[in-house]
Amino acid sequence: MSDSTDDMYAGSQDRNLMGHPIRLSICFMTEMWERFSYYGMRTILVLYLVKYHLFSVGEASMIYGTYAGLVYMMPIIGGYMADRYLGSRKAVTYGAILLVAGHALMAFHGPASFMDGSTVVRD
Repeated sequence: MSDSTDDMYAGSQDRNLMGHPIRLSICFMTEMWERFSYYGMRTILVLYLVKYHLFSVGEASMIYGTYAGLVYMMPIIGGYMADRYLGSRKAVTYGAILLVAGHALMAFHGPASFMDGSTVVRD
């Protein structure tokens, strides 16, 4: 490497947090909150669908299975789009925006389902 390249990266490893590069903490926090989101949703999704929206356990399990399948499939599609069209920086930015938007939308919900005789009414 040339001296100019060495000078360009000279200070990038100077800052650290508990012995690790400072940017590793950003990676850790992003992954931690993403995992917190996923496992939190896994925990309550079927219960929410069965108790609040009055789905049967079988229907709620099918929705849960679809959610879990998409969680493992979408990174393949997202990785392809990032490699072909977006680049790593835009892909991470758009992914973070989608994650935050999804959580914001979960704060709002429709009215609870109710039974009208033997019929479940959902708005």
